[in-house]
Amino acid sequence: MSTTSQQKGMTRRELLSRSMAAGASLVVGAGFVAGANGAWAMETTALKPETMATLIQMARDIYPHDHVADEYYAVAVKGYDSAEAAEGIEAGIAKLNAAAQAAGHDSYLAMGWERDRVDVLRGMEDDPFFQQIRGGLVTGLYNQKAVWPLFGYEGESFSQGGYIDRGFNDINWL
Repeated sequence: MSTTSQQKGMTRRELLSRSMAAGASLVVGAGFVAGANGAWAMETTALKPETMATLIQMARDIYPHDHVADEYYAVAVKGYDSAEAAEGIEAGIAKLNAAAQAAGHDSYLAMGWERDRVDVLRGMEDDPFFQQIRGGLVTGLYNQKAVWPLFGYEGESFSQGGYIDRGFNDINWL
């Protein structure tokens, strides 16, 4: 083993052997969730990694945007990975998995079709857990400055001179 791999603590081979694929786009390992493409990863502290992966998939199913990568959804739900929130989130995800199992699947994350997952979410939409996650995503996802360009929003205009000189009068169809 080289000095470099000893400093990192875990080799790529160890990482892959300790992780499992969760859904089509997430990899769950001991204490982490990563994108299947390896472009991003996040550690979990209070939540189980499977719970975080389910939460990320749930976020993607509540606000589906094909052009928004999973890492932005992970950032949006990362705030739930705290000691104060963990118990409620674990209980909510357990309810979500129970609803998925009642629909004939192993778990919510194991449901392959988005349509099936959305049906489970529709069955829970009056649940306080669902409302908590949905409400938190409104600001957690859409307040990320890195997400704004994906939707064509340039951000606030004041620091760049205001709207008068930046598109207010750009009507070219008159």
